[in-house]
Amino acid sequence: MRSRLSRSDIRLLVAGALLTAGSAATRYVHTGRVVPFIVSALALGLLAAIVGRSVDRLGDRLGSGMTGVVQSALGNLPELFFGIFALRAGLVGVVQAALIGSILANVLFVLGLAFIVGGLKHGTQRFPAENARTIVVLLVLAVSVLMIPTLGVHLDLAVRHHEVALSDIAAVVLLVVFVLSTPGSVRRQVRPSPEDFVADAQSGTDGTNRSESPGEHDEGVGTKVATWSISLVVVALLASSVAAAFVSDWFVSALTPALSALHMSAVFAGLVVVAIAGNAVENVVGVQLAARNRSDYALSVILQSPVQIALVLIPALVLLSGVIGGAQLTLVLSPLLGIVLAVTTLIAAFVVLDGESTWLEGVCLVGLYVVIAASFWWG
Repeated sequence: MRSRLSRSDIRLLVAGALLTAGSAATRYVHTGRVVPFIVSALALGLLAAIVGRSVDRLGDRLGSGMTGVVQSALGNLPELFFGIFALRAGLVGVVQAALIGSILANVLFVLGLAFIVGGLKHGTQRFPAENARTIVVLLVLAVSVLMIPTLGVHLDLAVRHHEVALSDIAAVVLLVVFVLSTPGSVRRQVRPSPEDFVADAQSGTDGTNRSESPGEHDEGVGTKVATWSISLVVVALLASSVAAAFVSDWFVSALTPALSALHMSAVFAGLVVVAIAGNAVENVVGVQLAARNRSDYALSVILQSPVQIALVLIPALVLLSGVIGGAQLTLVLSPLLGIVLAVTTLIAAFVVLDGESTWLEGVCLVGLYVVIAASFWWG
């Protein structure tokens, strides 16, 4: 099949290449302490978007469920590389904050924005409660496993002398749960295809006419959507993965000088800056889907990412930290980080299990995220 790039594809690839080159240039040209940090963060976000776009273009070959699983897994590559280089640099607190921050950002900030945008535009939105229940159960299970080492150490139990071993056991359990849940996700998960957006552009799901979004205009209403060949997808994935590895290294190198210049705590940088940059795909796509009244798709896209982080990325980094050198990553979090993670998960379960969302619920979620972020500004 011949490759066909849309204008949005070309813009994304060009922007990713330019920012990656700019991040490399800041290594050799003195641009201050803040510019390299900002450029590298933006480059990481765009590289994550390129990975997501590459896998999404395979949707007609892999099927919607498999595409969602593969995209969620590969979409975390930039965060994985960042975690590896940050651990080698001894930045355990930043890595923990970035991982937990990715969960908080999706569950509170992005989901809240989606509820606000969708609620203000379409009123109360509804989505299948069964799918939401499955995702939330996996998230609650993963967070519960993550919390056990934290509670064991801070409650001064005997396990405090074996936190590394307990973290490794918990990591293996989470990976096993992920493997066992993947077949069900492949069968169950339904993700929006590009054709859905073309259909939405022609006639809205709420029965009203809608103006074209940039993405719809790029694809062309009433025309065939862009399709990438297997070779193009492989090249894009390999190139973006290699670039993400280099950019992650440069980002870690620029992190400490930038924090000093901005008077920002390392924990805040990981919790907010790194987390939002690494989840750029879900941040944009989830809100766009809610604006199109595709609340079921929006919920799946937004909440699948924190589930993948909790079940795959965090345990993978825990196990890898024992062999890559540098600092050892454990699942023992600071008391405040553990508390906000548990509270966030319970609120998410409470909000989505009824199968409905309103703009006021979104305001509450975003408000809670702002307060949590502010509480970590000083460290």
